[in-house]
Amino acid sequence: MTATEPAATRVFHPPVGYRLAASVRALTFSPYDPCARVAAGTFWWATRTPDGPATLALRSAAGELLAEAYGPGAEHVLDRADAIAGLRDDLTGFAELAAAHPLVARLAREHQGLRMPTTGQVFPRLLRAIFEQKVTGKEAYRAYSATVRHFREPAPGPLQPLLLPPEAAAVAATPYWVFHPFGVEQRRADTLRRAAALADRLERSADAADATRRLTAIPGIGPWTTAEVVRIAYGDPDAVSVGDFHIPNTVAWALAGEPRGDDARMVALLEPFRGHRGRVCLLLEAAGIQAPKYGPRAPIRSFARY
Repeated sequence: MTATEPAATRVFHPPVGYRLAASVRALTFSPYDPCARVAAGTFWWATRTPDGPATLALRSAAGELLAEAYGPGAEHVLDRADAIAGLRDDLTGFAELAAAHPLVARLAREHQGLRMPTTGQVFPRLLRAIFEQKVTGKEAYRAYSATVRHFREPAPGPLQPLLLPPEAAAVAATPYWVFHPFGVEQRRADTLRRAAALADRLERSADAADATRRLTAIPGIGPWTTAEVVRIAYGDPDAVSVGDFHIPNTVAWALAGEPRGDDARMVALLEPFRGHRGRVCLLLEAAGIQAPKYGPRAPIRSFARY
């Protein structure tokens, strides 16, 4: 077996209408994410496992989902490949909740192939979420990609350049000023380093609720960051990003026809969908629904609090 040949493969049978690219898009920061990307119809995801580095490749073919894995951690990621692809996403009860609002019901039908992934890994998503705090998407991506390249470690497999996410221990040991050239001020750099030092404990969280308690106990990590993490690490369909600059307006416009809304109004409008509130936000995003813009065009994404 060569470095370009998968160490192991597995075939899954997704539900009819399943959409791979849409389902795993949340695992990429941009089309140029150094750790994850879609290329020629295949989703490539580099990660670290207890068994060592691994790269997972997922592609749809003839109604099946083919998973290939490379590196020492190949078997580890293959055991979780269906969850990473969103195939363990539990939609139980959502159709009944969605029926309460005509728009949500329609989006649930139109995007029924969109599933929520579960990586089972906290720190890689936390790294990105901390960089997204209180800045534009462009600034956050610059910090994230520069950090990944600073700790540059090639991922196994044939797709190059594909890099592994930084090791938490290495991030924790890095002085805060190293992150300054990447556009990261001391506050976020210190938050990142604190979180990295506790990464092992965070990864041992039993579920999304446990992870939420542990994350919010870390100075600099609040409800927005926590929701962004548990939605991906645990596939939590109820995680709502309270504190986001755009989402309250989107929810208010989509569900009530109100062009502006605050966090309290967003939470109230989403209450009928409790258990799947984050899923509703995901559907609105997938449909490209946005509140009317007033004044100068706002920078895309983020401006989250923390």
